[in-house]
Amino acid sequence: MKFTRRNFLGWSSVVLGTRLVELLATPLRRWSRSVALQAAPLTPPEGGSPVTFVDVAPQAGLTAINVWGGVNHKKYIVEAKGSGLAFFDYDQDGWLDVYLTNGLRLDEEFPPGQEPTCHLYKNNRDGTFTDVTEKSGLKRSGWQVGVCVGDYDNDGWDDLFCTYWGHNVLWHNNGDGTFTDVTKRAGLYDERVRWGSGCTWIDYDRDGFLDLFVGNYIDFDIHKVPAPGESGYCQWKGIPVMCGPRGLPGGSNILYHNNGDGTFTDVTVKAGISKTGPRYSITAVAYDFDNDGWPDIYVSVDSEASILFKNNHDGTFTDIGVMAGCAYNEDGQEQAGMGVAVGDYDCDGNLDIFKTNFADDTVDLYHNNGDGTFTDNTFASGVGVNTQYVGWGAGFIDYDNDGWPDIIQINGHVYPEVDQYQLGSTFKEPRIIYRNLGNGKFKDVSAQMGPGITERFSSRGCALGDYDNDGDVDVLVLNMNDRPSLLRNDGGNRNNWIKIKLLGTRCNRTAIGARVKVVTGKHVQIDEVHSGTSVMSQGDLRLHFGLGQAKVVDLIEVRWPTLIRDPKTAKGAKAEENSFIERFTHVEANQILTIKEGQGIIRAEKVTSKA
Repeated sequence: MKFTRRNFLGWSSVVLGTRLVELLATPLRRWSRSVALQAAPLTPPEGGSPVTFVDVAPQAGLTAINVWGGVNHKKYIVEAKGSGLAFFDYDQDGWLDVYLTNGLRLDEEFPPGQEPTCHLYKNNRDGTFTDVTEKSGLKRSGWQVGVCVGDYDNDGWDDLFCTYWGHNVLWHNNGDGTFTDVTKRAGLYDERVRWGSGCTWIDYDRDGFLDLFVGNYIDFDIHKVPAPGESGYCQWKGIPVMCGPRGLPGGSNILYHNNGDGTFTDVTVKAGISKTGPRYSITAVAYDFDNDGWPDIYVSVDSEASILFKNNHDGTFTDIGVMAGCAYNEDGQEQAGMGVAVGDYDCDGNLDIFKTNFADDTVDLYHNNGDGTFTDNTFASGVGVNTQYVGWGAGFIDYDNDGWPDIIQINGHVYPEVDQYQLGSTFKEPRIIYRNLGNGKFKDVSAQMGPGITERFSSRGCALGDYDNDGDVDVLVLNMNDRPSLLRNDGGNRNNWIKIKLLGTRCNRTAIGARVKVVTGKHVQIDEVHSGTSVMSQGDLRLHFGLGQAKVVDLIEVRWPTLIRDPKTAKGAKAEENSFIERFTHVEANQILTIKEGQGIIRAEKVTSKA
C-alpha cells in the first residue's frame, strides 16, 4: 500500500485520537500562529443555539420500506448501490412533498401486484404525509436509482426524471396531481438496458429550456459478473464480497438537448461529453463554478478520477477536473466518489465542493480559489477525521441559521458481511454533522445533534428541505431495506433566516442556474437553484439562508440565467452576453419569498414561530 499522509492519518485517528490527528494534518504554513488560537470552540459562538435532529418518519406517515437486494448478503453490486429520493413540491402549494425510490430482490419473486414500488407522499401541512402513489400514476416497480426535478416544458409544474437499472423514465407533471410517462414521446427512451445513476437538469446553452445530463454507472450484465471471491476485485480485506466496480466495464454519461417542443436530442458526442470515455459515474451536479454566468457540470466517479465539465459557451464542454484540482485527492489518488454537496462554506463568493467516498479514505473538501482551480482543504478544514464510514448523501446545511453553511454526511456500508468480522466497520452506520466555525474550519458535532444523527442505518440518498415551513432545514434519508428517516430540525429557527422561491419567465421556469446573493452587514452568502446533488437525489428547489441575529436582509440580488444580447452588437461577429439581475433591499427576515423574473417579489409569507 502506498504510505501517504492520508493513509497515516486514517490509521492514527483511531490510535492517537482525533485532536492530535487534526494538529498533524495542519499544513506547516498554517502554524504561524499558536495552536491554541486555532483550536475549535467547544460551545457555539454568540447567537448560536442548541439544535437536535429527531427522526419523525413513523409519526409523519412515511412508512414505506425500501427494498433493495439481499438483506444479509449481497451477491451482485447492483444490490449494494442503493438509490436516491426527493423533496419536491409537485402540486405547487408551497409545501414539500416526498418521493421515495425503490428496488427489487434478485432472489425473490413478488406476487403480481405486490412488487415494491416507488412512493409519492403529499404533505398535509400539519407534519404528516399521505401516500398518493396510486392516484398520481407514478406507481412503478423496478430498480430505480436516481431522481431529479425540473420543469422541462415550462408549463409551471415541475416534472420528474428517474434513472433505473433498466430503462429511465420522464414523468410529465399534468398539474392536477397526476403524472404521465412521456419518455418515448420526448425521445429519451433507450431500448438498451443501462444502469442510470445521478441526473441533473441544466440549461447549458441558456436558451430558456432545461437540458438533461444523465450519469451511467456500470455497463452491467449480471450473467457476465464473477461470483464473490472469484477475483481480486471480488474481495475486501480478505472477505469474499460482490464484484466491482473495478473489473467491470464503466458506463457512459449522456447529455440531452431540449428542443423546446417537448422533445430532446442526444448531443453527447457533439457537446464533448463522450471524450472522457466510460466512467463509474454516480452523482452529477450543475453549477457555475467559475462565475462566468454559464453552468458547468461536476460528476463524482467511483474508483476513478472525478469529472469537471467546463462550459465553453458554445454548446460544448471540456473536462478540466485534473487541471482544476478536483478530480483526485491531494495525494493524486483516485477515490470511490459517491455524493456531492456544493456551497460557499467560507462565504468568499465562490462555490466549493464536498464529496463523499468509501471507507478507509476521507471525504474531500475542495475549496474554490476563484481562478478556475480548487485546493483540497480536507485536512486543513477538519473534515478529514472520519475514515471508517462509507459516505453517500451529503449537503451544505446551515442547521442553526447562523449564516455559515454546515455539512451533513449520510453513511452506510455496502457489505452486510462486515458484521461477521472484526474489521472496525459495521453495515449500519451513524450520520455525521460538521459545524462550520466561520474561520474555514469545521468541527464534528455529531454526538450532540440528537438521535436522528446517532442512530445507525445503511443509508444512501438524502434530501435537504424545510418540509414543515418553520424556518429551519430538515433532512430526508433513504435507508436500505428499511423505512426512510425524516430528520426534523428542532431549534434551528431560533436564529433568523430567509427562504427564496424563484420563478423564471424568460429563463427556464424552475430557475435552475439562477444565483442568489444575500447580504447582511458585511456578511455575504450565495447559492444557486440546482437539480440533483447529495447522492442521486433532489432537494428543495427553494434557497434557504441563515441570518443569525439579523432582523433585516440588507440586499437580495438575483442573477437570472437569462441570455441578454446587446442589440447594438447583435448584428456583429459576436454579441455581448450578460445576465439579467434584480436587486431588493431592506427585506424583513423570517419570510418565505417568491420572486418572479422581471416582476419582483410576488409573495411574502411571514413565519413567526420559534421552536
